[in-house]
Amino acid sequence: MMKILCIGALSMASLYYAQSFPASAIPENLKKNADAVIRKDFTTIQINKIDDIRYQYYTVTTVLNKDGDSDAQVLIPYEKGDNISDIKVNIYDESGKKIKSYSKSDFGDFANNNQGTFYSNHRIMALSYTPTQYPYTVEFSYQISDENTIFLPDFVPFRSANISLEEAQLKIINKSGIELKTKTYPSKYNYASATESDSAGERIYSYKNVSAIDDAFLVPQPVKILPKVSFALTKFNLEGKQGNINSWSDFGSWYYSSILQPVSLSTPSIKAEVAALNLQGTTEEKVKKLYQYMQTKTRYIFVALGIGGWQPMLPDEVQKKGYGDCKGLTNYMKTLLDEAGIPSYYSVINSSSSPVSFDKDFPKMGGNHVILMVPTEKGNIWLENTSQQIAFNHLSYSTTDRNVLSIRKNGIELIDTPVYTADQSKEKQFLKINLNEDNSISGEGNFSFTGIQYDNNLVLATMSPKERNEAVKNLLDVLHFEKVEMKNFLNDKDNAVAKFDLDFKANNYSKNAGSSIIFRAVPIYSNNVYKTEENRELPFELRQSFEDEYEINFAIPKNFKIEELPENVNINSEFGTYKLSFVKNGEELKVNRTIRINKGLYPKEKYNDYINFRKKTINIDNSKILISKI
Repeated sequence: MMKILCIGALSMASLYYAQSFPASAIPENLKKNADAVIRKDFTTIQINKIDDIRYQYYTVTTVLNKDGDSDAQVLIPYEKGDNISDIKVNIYDESGKKIKSYSKSDFGDFANNNQGTFYSNHRIMALSYTPTQYPYTVEFSYQISDENTIFLPDFVPFRSANISLEEAQLKIINKSGIELKTKTYPSKYNYASATESDSAGERIYSYKNVSAIDDAFLVPQPVKILPKVSFALTKFNLEGKQGNINSWSDFGSWYYSSILQPVSLSTPSIKAEVAALNLQGTTEEKVKKLYQYMQTKTRYIFVALGIGGWQPMLPDEVQKKGYGDCKGLTNYMKTLLDEAGIPSYYSVINSSSSPVSFDKDFPKMGGNHVILMVPTEKGNIWLENTSQQIAFNHLSYSTTDRNVLSIRKNGIELIDTPVYTADQSKEKQFLKINLNEDNSISGEGNFSFTGIQYDNNLVLATMSPKERNEAVKNLLDVLHFEKVEMKNFLNDKDNAVAKFDLDFKANNYSKNAGSSIIFRAVPIYSNNVYKTEENRELPFELRQSFEDEYEINFAIPKNFKIEELPENVNINSEFGTYKLSFVKNGEELKVNRTIRINKGLYPKEKYNDYINFRKKTINIDNSKILISKI
C-alpha cells in the first residue's frame, strides 16, 4: 500500500567514494550470526517545502556468504514523477580492491509489482550483479526528489535477522518552516540505542556497532527488539492533497475527506444489487449475507493506483470487474453496507505474523492493509475482504491482537482487534484405531479446527482431493502411511470451523517384544526438535495461544490383553498445561490428551524452562503401552 524507502544514504557521496572497505576490517562481533554487514548507511533528508523533499542515500554492504546476497541488492523503488540522480555503484573484492563500477545506464527499469499486482504506479530501478566470490562489498549512492512529504521513514539499524551494522547516520534538514515531530523508541532489551544531536537546524541520529539478530528458534521479529526513531511533519502533501497531522483527529478528518469520500460513491446498479438480496433479520444476519455475497463475486488483485496507492478503486469498478485489492474490496463492501443502512468503518492495520500496533500518542501515516469494522449492539464485526474462503467475522493471525486506524468523518479512532484465546483456537481430534498384529494400524479420524488453527487449515479449501491427501500425509508424517484419504472437508464459513474426516493405514507403528506388542500412546504428535541454549541472548515469543484436544480409542487384537499402562499425567506451567489419561475397557483403550500453550513474550532466562516443558510433553506423548497374548 505505501511507498517504502529503505536503502541507506549520504549527504555528499563523493566524500566517501575515496574509501576502501576490506572485509578484514569488520569487527569480529559484527560477523557473528551475520550473512551481511552494513558498513555505512548514511541518509540525508532535506525538507524544502510542504511538497518538496529530497533524499540522499549512501550505503556500503559487505556480503559474507550467499545467504546475504539479498541484503545488498541494488534497488531504487520510486513512483512516476520522482526525480532520480547521481547513481553510483562500486563493487569491491575481499581485500577492498574495486573490481567493477556501474552508473544509471546499467540499471533496468521495471514495474514494481508484487505477485498478483494488476495496476500500479510503483516502479523500481534494479542493477543485476552476480557475485563470483565471497565476501564482496557493494557501495551504492543516489539521490531522489519527491513531492510527497507524508512518508518519512523510521530510522532503524536494520530490518531483518542475520545482518549487522557498523555505522548508520540519518540527517534531517528541515527548511520548510513546518514543525517536524520526532519520537525515539528505545530497545526494550538494550540491544542498541540511537544517539541524537541538533545543530543549526539539522537533526542527526546515529547507530554504531549493532550486532546481528540471530534467526534463532522463537526469536521475536526485529521490530520488537531494535530501537527506532519516528518522524512526522505536522503538515504534509500526498499527490497534491495537503493536510495536517497534529493529532489522529486531524489526520482522520483529512483521510476521510481526501482519500475515502471521493470514492465512496454508490450507483443505481449497486442499489439494485443490495435490494435484490432482500436482507432480513438482525444486523449480524444482514452483514453476513452481504459479506458472503461479496466473497462469491470478487477476487483479490493488488491495485496500487490513486493518491500514492492509498486511495481505493471506485465501488462500481469493483462491482463491474469483480476484483480489487484490500482497499477496493473493503470500500466496495462498505458501500454495500451503506446501501443496507448499516454503518461501517474503513480500518487501516499493520498486517504481520507478530502484532504491531499504532502509537496512540504519535500520529503518522502507516499500515499495510485494510479491513472493515461493523459496530453492532453485540460488539464489533470484523471483515477481511480479500479472501473468498475466510469465515464471516473472522480475522486471521496476521491481523488479530493489535489496533487499527478506524477512519471516521470527524477523525480516527484507534480500536483493538480481537485476541483469540486458547479455548477459541482449538484442534479437536477423535481417532478410532485398530492395532494389527503385523505392527500396522488402520483407522479413521475426525478433525476440527477453530481460531488460529482454522487459519492454518484454510489452505485446504482451495486444494483438490489429491492435493489434500498429500498435504495431510506431509502434515502427519510421524505416521508411516500405506494409504491415507481425507474425506468430507468442510470450511464452515458461518462459524469459522474447518473439518475433515480421515481414513488411513500406517505401517511400523508398534514393535514386537516376544509374544507382546509395544506401541506409543499418542499416534499423532509434534515431532519438533527442541534444543536448550546455554547462552540464550534474546527473549522468545509464543505468538499464539492454542489448545489441542485428542481422544484416541484403540481396539487391540483378539487374544491380547492390556498388560501395562503409563500413569496419568497432569503438568502445569506458566507456558501452558498438559494432560494425558488412560481408561481401559475390556479390549478397548481410550487415551485422552490435551495440551494448551499460552501466548506471550518471555524473557531469555525462561527459554530453557519452556524447552524442557515441550521436551517433557513429547516424551510423555511417546509413553509406551504393552499388550500381551492371552
